[in-house]
Amino acid sequence: MKDFLPISREDMEKRGWEQVDFTFVIGDAYVDHPSFGPAIISRVLESEGYRVGIIAQPDWRNPESINVFGEPRLGFLICAGNMDSMVNHYSVSKKRRSKDFFTPGGVMGKRPDHATVVYGNLIRRMYKDKPVIIGGIEASLRRMAHYDYWDDCMKRSVLLDSQADLISYGMGEKSIVEIADALNSGIPVEDITFIKGTVYKTKSLENVYDYVTLPSYEDILEDKLNYARSFYIQYCNTDAFSGKCLAEPYGNNMFVVQNPMSKPLTTEEMDKVYALPYMRTYHPCYEKDGGIDAIKEVKFSLISNRGCYGGCNFCALTFHQGRIIQSRSHESILEEARLIINDPEFKGYIHDVGGPTANFRKPACKKQLKAGVCTHRQCLFPKPCPNLEVDHSDYLELLRKLRALPKVKKVFIRSGIRFDYIMADPDDTFFREMCEYHISGQLKVAPEHISDTVLKTLGKPENSVYKAFCKKYAAINKKLGKPQYLVPYLMSSHPGSTLKEAIELAEYLRDNHLSPEQVQDFYPTPSTISTCMYYTGVDPRTMKPVFVEHDPHRKAMQRALIQYKNPKNYDLVHEALELANRRDLIGFDKKCLIHPKNKKDASAVRSQKSSGKTDAEKKYGISFDKYDRIQDHAKEQSRQRSAARRKKRQ
Repeated sequence: MKDFLPISREDMEKRGWEQVDFTFVIGDAYVDHPSFGPAIISRVLESEGYRVGIIAQPDWRNPESINVFGEPRLGFLICAGNMDSMVNHYSVSKKRRSKDFFTPGGVMGKRPDHATVVYGNLIRRMYKDKPVIIGGIEASLRRMAHYDYWDDCMKRSVLLDSQADLISYGMGEKSIVEIADALNSGIPVEDITFIKGTVYKTKSLENVYDYVTLPSYEDILEDKLNYARSFYIQYCNTDAFSGKCLAEPYGNNMFVVQNPMSKPLTTEEMDKVYALPYMRTYHPCYEKDGGIDAIKEVKFSLISNRGCYGGCNFCALTFHQGRIIQSRSHESILEEARLIINDPEFKGYIHDVGGPTANFRKPACKKQLKAGVCTHRQCLFPKPCPNLEVDHSDYLELLRKLRALPKVKKVFIRSGIRFDYIMADPDDTFFREMCEYHISGQLKVAPEHISDTVLKTLGKPENSVYKAFCKKYAAINKKLGKPQYLVPYLMSSHPGSTLKEAIELAEYLRDNHLSPEQVQDFYPTPSTISTCMYYTGVDPRTMKPVFVEHDPHRKAMQRALIQYKNPKNYDLVHEALELANRRDLIGFDKKCLIHPKNKKDASAVRSQKSSGKTDAEKKYGISFDKYDRIQDHAKEQSRQRSAARRKKRQ
């Protein structure tokens, strides 16, 4: 029967079930769409004959809330949601977010902080011995000892703190079926130590083969550099072909053991996953509460691939999906597109066709599917590898097929485009067709910064590559007669970025007449190279020191410099320029970022001007005397408004 999976005992009984095999506890609302991890895992299990009941956003204060279906036959599954619960709840400044897009009506507070740990302990209060398997992005990226930005400390493996038995890390389709089959065959959960893509705990390494011992949790607590060493060993063992088992010791004669990652899905396996009978929307029980906003961005989008060999240091994809690209067939994607087209709400626009990186459709080179990725070498950074196979033809053919479908007006590309990969392609056909058919006025790209010093710590290509891309983009659009623009995503306060580099970025924006609306402060999320840099102060690959800005006020300055035109940022920008001894950028010349703050400030700027000052002032149409009069007038108006407000209140 094609329907949502049971969310209540009544639903279970309608299906004629007396008991579920697995109770799946989820931190998000229940959305049965292949862009949501819990939907994929539950449908994969269903396709293998297992009965799954969904408990979405249970009341973690009440143990009975996880007892909706009674005791499951095989065990409990836990996923905190499509995002880490702490990222979902808090901004980079650790302020509570006002809206949760994965909860009915956007209401905050329907899941706990560190949801995987809380749900695991909730289940253990009710069921002492039932198998508990945790997964999803939160568990996957916290599978070994990790730095937690929100508590500013090292935490143990989430396996221990949640009291779970196993972690199914990564994408999980293969490992979860193997776990289910093992449990179904009667193997005790403590003996399930042989499945790739899993993490388990043990008191002995006697039966663990070909493993590497990581620094102990106690050693990591004692010295941050031990964490940097541990992290890099983990980073070098994320490949399904070459990765070894990793054993992390804990003081009470306990080891957390990570098996190598599951093998990448084949095209046929991916097609099967995306052909499962998803309802493609949220459960109707949420309609009365305003629905789930998260579905809006993905309802008319198509996932064509997973994995990424881009190597950005601030991204956790290496740890979660791996570096080997896995793609769906054209037929699979077109079949899903036809489902989208027949949706009553479809207006003719496919919002996206892509994945972590839209224009990656195959592994970086031939050897990756036989021997895995290079352990100590990146495919694109710092320069494209000589063995990299640059080819957009398959993606281009797919887009052409989608454009030709009836009722399709436009096919957009909105997920990440690697501009350095495009620039490495000697054939500009894809570039031209992207500009002609797949952009609506602007293209979002992610150079992240323009300082080569910072780009190096980011794992991004040199600024010269982005400049060349911008030039070619402008030339192609001019030839097409399309006034289309680039919208760069920029990041502030990433390790390696001082005020000097932040000002360098601000000057670049000034010279190119750019006013970014979106700026992302570096967010130290678990299991990234950049987060390791942030915590340890060294690059784990070289163990060399890296500058890290920890002070919140100085981080705010770096962010403000990127949006220096915003009047709200004036004081921060002014302070930053003073601190960096860059008063030359305060004044009335075109090269200046901001005007002087007041008469005293203007006098200081005046005193620093050369004898050619008067000519410059005339050239740009304002004198310091006029500036003083404007300031006096503005203060008088402000005083009058304040007086009027006081009078009105009285």
